[in-house]
Amino acid sequence: MMRLYDTAKQSVVPFEPGPTVLMYTCGITPYDATHLGHAFTFISYDILIRRLIDMGHQVKCVRNVTDVDDPLFAKARELGVHYLDLAAGEEARFTADMEALEVLPMYSTPRASSAISDIRGFIGLVIDKGFAYQSGGSVYFDVTKSPTFGEISHYSNETMIALARERGGNIEDPHKRHPLDFVLWHPSAADEPSWDTMWGAGRPGWHIECSALALRELGTTIDLHGGGSDLIFPHHECERAQSEAATGEVFVKHWMHVAMVSMDGHKMSKSRGNLVFVDKLRTQFDPRVIRLGLIEHHYRFEWEWDAQMFARNVDRLANWGTGTKNDDGQLLNQVRDALDDDLDTPRAIAHIDKAAKTGVNVTDAARLLGIELKR
Repeated sequence: MMRLYDTAKQSVVPFEPGPTVLMYTCGITPYDATHLGHAFTFISYDILIRRLIDMGHQVKCVRNVTDVDDPLFAKARELGVHYLDLAAGEEARFTADMEALEVLPMYSTPRASSAISDIRGFIGLVIDKGFAYQSGGSVYFDVTKSPTFGEISHYSNETMIALARERGGNIEDPHKRHPLDFVLWHPSAADEPSWDTMWGAGRPGWHIECSALALRELGTTIDLHGGGSDLIFPHHECERAQSEAATGEVFVKHWMHVAMVSMDGHKMSKSRGNLVFVDKLRTQFDPRVIRLGLIEHHYRFEWEWDAQMFARNVDRLANWGTGTKNDDGQLLNQVRDALDDDLDTPRAIAHIDKAAKTGVNVTDAARLLGIELKR
């Protein structure tokens, strides 16, 4: 039985989906290259998907592309290019990075811009059910109508307000009834895309995009929803509140979040600029070495960039490829047990390291981690 940490439950619990697993992972805002934090997140979910397939499940995983969002528009202005041209180029670079790192293809990779009609219908439903209001030309979700708001993060009201202020929540907006109310629809700036609605021309807020895409691609209830731990609040908290307001059903059965990667004592982020880019690393190392360097860390615990991490995994990859002895599946089952224990990739790697030192052929066990040894 697989057990995974559930953010909302704050404990490691059984993950027992049906034959088809419905997953949604929040994807990129395509305005810059893929950094190690992105790669760590998506490879963690890739290993989960590989193990679920190994267990006999079919997995439908949706990973969106946020091509309607403030950072993309700001970067396009800075570069003097159309935002969709910028998004297309960066999405292509991201796809190349994921393919090189052996991340399995997604069931769907929809763009936010493809869901405007879905978003308009979604907002209308939330308004009709009394969970949203119009004010100052925008539409806001009323968090006071959502009694479970905050139960994914378990943050206090003060902490949520502080994080909303830090992460673009505009808590001083005079048109809001409550500082944590969040935008569903708002007017566009002159150089931003705009769509007509009964509430006025404009564009969607960030959170509504994922709700509309998840509902369209997977239905009302998802087995597992994930993303980086920085998305717990406000993004996932808001996403759950509006989704359950619209459908009246449980939005997500299991919330899984991947920890941040740090550099120079701070989370890797485009805004801070403390980044290590995957496309640059691929010019220096075999992509399998990059993948190994990432998965030697547990998905749930933050770690600091180490310039030696790939050098030591060059040696690891070489050692894994030398064994010839058959162990009758013992190693593969050890790796399966490690992954079933809250996706413990460090322990899985330790098992493979030990077997490789004794001359065991570790090909099948490495493949379960997304490492193909025969090339």
